[in-house]
Amino acid sequence: MSLRIEALTGAALDAALEDVARLRITVFRDWPYLYDGNLEYERSYLQSYRDSDKAVIVGAFDGNTLVGVATGTPLSDHADDFAAAFSGSGIDLATVFYCAESVLLPDYRGRGVGHAFFDLRETHARKLGYLKSAFCAVQRPADHPLRPANYRPLDAFWRKRGYAPLENVAARFSWKDVDQPAESSKSLQFWIRDL
Repeated sequence: MSLRIEALTGAALDAALEDVARLRITVFRDWPYLYDGNLEYERSYLQSYRDSDKAVIVGAFDGNTLVGVATGTPLSDHADDFAAAFSGSGIDLATVFYCAESVLLPDYRGRGVGHAFFDLRETHARKLGYLKSAFCAVQRPADHPLRPANYRPLDAFWRKRGYAPLENVAARFSWKDVDQPAESSKSLQFWIRDL
């Protein structure tokens, strides 16, 4: 099967957001996020992409079906969420483009889509004049009971792309895990690279 990968902005981005919400709920339900999401929350969360004229969504399409997506927006669009994490880092949030998430249905993995997701977001960020690109990844204990035996962290992939963990810069977010009755706080480690 052939995949089409394209960057979406403006009206095309807006038109894709409902499918983005569904993909986030589906893919983030698995390890390591274990996210028990709902469309109401997703629609509210994704509003920031509608509101930012610098946002980008990179879609992976099988025909006309969105099977994967990566999102990006200026880190300053998320200042309320990340200001505390970056406090004392010496990094100006206004210089950083945030590669928020990459989600891809399992049947489409291992075909280079992850690289395309980063390539197109980083190209978008460079065109806008950003100096750095960053993302964050949830931290789960190695002995977590829901960790699959065959799980392979993406650290090697991220390092190959030039990213490195940003020491002492982690955000905290709460969401409900699939096996829990209520939300709990999680730590998300930031990774960063120069563009």
